[in-house]
Amino acid sequence: MAIVPATKFKATCLELMDRVAEKRETYVITKRGKPVAKLVPADPPSRKSVFGCMADQTEFVGDLDQPAWSAEEWKRFERERQAQAEAWEKEWWTHGTISGKRTVGQPPHLAKRRAARPRRARRSAR
Repeated sequence: MAIVPATKFKATCLELMDRVAEKRETYVITKRGKPVAKLVPADPPSRKSVFGCMADQTEFVGDLDQPAWSAEEWKRFERERQAQAEAWEKEWWTHGTISGKRTVGQPPHLAKRRAARPRRARRSAR
């Protein structure tokens, strides 16, 4: 623990604060030879563990061992998903889009048809 007069502390305050932060040194500041203050390192904030931090805010509803969907609901979901995938595939092969949005690339048979169309010549502005 070093003793620093108030006049020297006033002149080198920022430098002393840096030393305290980096090297964890402690300084006693005196005025006319009597201690008036102590410059000590601040305690680093304690880091709480993330594990279990919301334990008091959690509520269990229902049985956690049972599946969320019944077997019938799951089968219905699978049928709907398969029907949607088939609809998208059909739209892709007939129009080259899915839900009206242009997509990257095109089916080979549509790309050839569009490339074979003759382009109209542009008129130059006179």
